[in-house]
Amino acid sequence: MRPLNAALNLSILLTDLPLLERPAAAAKAGFDAVELWWPFDTPDPGGAELAALRQAVEDAGVRLVGLNFDAGDMAAGERGLLSSPEGSARFQANIDVAVRLAGELGCEVLNALYGNGPGDDRDLAVANLRKAADAAAGIGATVVVEALNSHENPKYPITSSQAAFDLIDEVDRPNVAFLADLYHLHRMGEDVLALIDAHSGRFGHVQIADDPGRGRPGSGRMPYTEIFARLAAAGYQGHIGLEYRHEGPGAFDWRQR
Repeated sequence: MRPLNAALNLSILLTDLPLLERPAAAAKAGFDAVELWWPFDTPDPGGAELAALRQAVEDAGVRLVGLNFDAGDMAAGERGLLSSPEGSARFQANIDVAVRLAGELGCEVLNALYGNGPGDDRDLAVANLRKAADAAAGIGATVVVEALNSHENPKYPITSSQAAFDLIDEVDRPNVAFLADLYHLHRMGEDVLALIDAHSGRFGHVQIADDPGRGRPGSGRMPYTEIFARLAAAGYQGHIGLEYRHEGPGAFDWRQR
């Protein structure tokens, strides 16, 4: 049960290590690609911190294939700044910083989380997505829109593939696509196999965890052997982000089965 082009998410796995040690640990675990949520407390942390992260990725010999724009205080429950009148300026301050870092590391996927309601501003979200997409186009990158499950994110309005597709269509930029986080979608009751068959052409990135529990594939009830087969059959060429929770040894043993 080996996913195509797996990328280790360094924001949710290997978190017992300092951030700058995780790229090398990912390489040691057999991965040549990684992804990250925005790893800094501010939208523009300054040259030294950015340079240190870039150096750690380059020294490890891994490729950054996915990077989130600044999404606010994730630990406190924030889930993006696109639609937030209070957070929009912070998002806009991050656009060029995140795009520049992505470009320096050859990263072609940037994730822009919508933000929590109530009080979210759809028109503002669309405008911010267009700004992010236009900036990302300068490095040949795609901006992706993600649906989250409402059980863990009760204030997040984009909770289905259709809601994400509607937003993407409204933004109307050729380099805006869907981030198919199959864990979140399955938790919301979507038929992920049917989604892959019908809409994989709209996927800009894929992330996985098993449901229930958000553990590694095989720990829950999702049919990951079939999921990987369907993605391959559909011609999906992107990376698959491993965005699951695991403590202790054996986090990647499932890949050998």
